[in-house]
Amino acid sequence: MRMNAPRDVWITAEQLYEMPDDGMRHELLRGCLVAEPAPGRVHGRTIANIASILKTFVKSTRSGIVYAADTGFVLARDPDTVRGPDVAFVTNERERQAGSGPPYFPGAPDLAIEVLSPSDRMNEVLGKVSDYLAAGSRLVWVVDPVREEIHVFRSPFTPRVLAADDSLDGEDVLPGFSVRVSEFFESY
Repeated sequence: MRMNAPRDVWITAEQLYEMPDDGMRHELLRGCLVAEPAPGRVHGRTIANIASILKTFVKSTRSGIVYAADTGFVLARDPDTVRGPDVAFVTNERERQAGSGPPYFPGAPDLAIEVLSPSDRMNEVLGKVSDYLAAGSRLVWVVDPVREEIHVFRSPFTPRVLAADDSLDGEDVLPGFSVRVSEFFESY
């Protein structure tokens, strides 16, 4: 949900990091706290599949780092926007540039992956896509485990939709990466 709050009540990325765990997932959207309920089993299984497939490829190519859903990325400052994609990839070069400083990654991931859950509203998901792309993500995948499809975004306006039998590739972000879309949804 997009909100505007007076400057004196904005929450910073640093304050978000210090908040106690209340069982919800939190992000910052222009200084405003956004909470999401814990997603369900299908969501978690899909994230695990994606992270495993991506991690295997990235490890074999030594091309970067794969991050899980509890990693925050600072997409904007003053007011702060901190997003936590379900899965993310950052190249080695950008990882080195970031160093070991702040707890959240300073900037957008090269690839951000959002897995839809029952509580997601499409306008909010498209807002996240826009936030990632505006902050420098080169590629965003929105994964729909119910329809078993993936929406591939290079811009917020022209997604390419892939069905379960299609192949998904990493384009110039993950050169050589290719997987059948259905592999993201297998329950083994």
